[in-house]
Amino acid sequence: MLQGHQTWTFANKPVIVSTGTVGGPFEANGRIADDFDLLHEDLWLGEDSYEKAHKVLFEEAYFKALEKAGLSKDKVQFILSGDLINQITPSSFAARTMSAPYLGLFGACSTSMEGLALGAHLVNYGSAEYLLTGAASHNSAVEKQFRYPTEYGGQKPPTSQWTVTGAGVALLSNKGDGPRVTSATIGRVVDLGMADPFNMGGAMAPAAVDTITAHFRDMQIDPSYYDLIVTGDLGHIGHEIALDLLNKGGLKMDETKYQDCGLIIYREDQPVFSGASGAGCSATVTYGHLLNRMKKGEFKRILVVATGALLSPISFQQKETIPCIAHAVSIEYDA
Repeated sequence: MLQGHQTWTFANKPVIVSTGTVGGPFEANGRIADDFDLLHEDLWLGEDSYEKAHKVLFEEAYFKALEKAGLSKDKVQFILSGDLINQITPSSFAARTMSAPYLGLFGACSTSMEGLALGAHLVNYGSAEYLLTGAASHNSAVEKQFRYPTEYGGQKPPTSQWTVTGAGVALLSNKGDGPRVTSATIGRVVDLGMADPFNMGGAMAPAAVDTITAHFRDMQIDPSYYDLIVTGDLGHIGHEIALDLLNKGGLKMDETKYQDCGLIIYREDQPVFSGASGAGCSATVTYGHLLNRMKKGEFKRILVVATGALLSPISFQQKETIPCIAHAVSIEYDA
């Protein structure tokens, strides 16, 4: 049901039955490598293009989630997924492999929680018994589209971020055991006039703050309700901006309560500039690392706020500013 202006609450609390997470070689050397189901030694994944490898990331994550749940793909009623590549072709081509009814999504790096929110809504109201939702990105495919091919060795400023090569998916159901989705706050498009494509964190931070503020307003709770509030790939710069804006707005949080997926996935000594980004960032961190910590009893309630910059190569070339969005989903688990 709708609570407040932009939040859904789910009375039936859809279950995240299982997840699948796949990463590349850079992720294999990262801080949370042990939380991936599958890691690859190179960026090609046995394919002859990075875009085809991107598709494989999705396929492998889907099959890992189904394998862990003991289900065959014919049990899946819907797939909700998306990525950053033009016309979300990796997601669509992977859905072709799965042969399930498909809803393609584009929320840029917010896609993981956009899909989880919509998927929970479908399951909550009996529109699906099982569905898969997820997001993925591939460093070399995304760099080629939005900036320059990695082979060029182009220099980047310290504000830039490293696109994750990875896919994270969740299998949602109206039955079973596991973490449960209890509410979702759908974000507004926020644009404060930033136009630098190498400072995504700074551009997305106000959207994250807007959605977090809306969530607590609609739910009539405060940050103490959650054990962890985590944004999706704001990186060092965006994380600091968001924390400052939240504290100035009266939502007092510190670094232990409020973290960022873009600062979790890689080690400090990896050359990732301001941190991680990409649609696969919040997807892999949430469906791997964070849910594993929940199952260990470290967290009972988390709020995941995935952020996205809704620009395109064309909009940048036409000197447009960067509209941004964030979607928040609350996940609760009582072991």
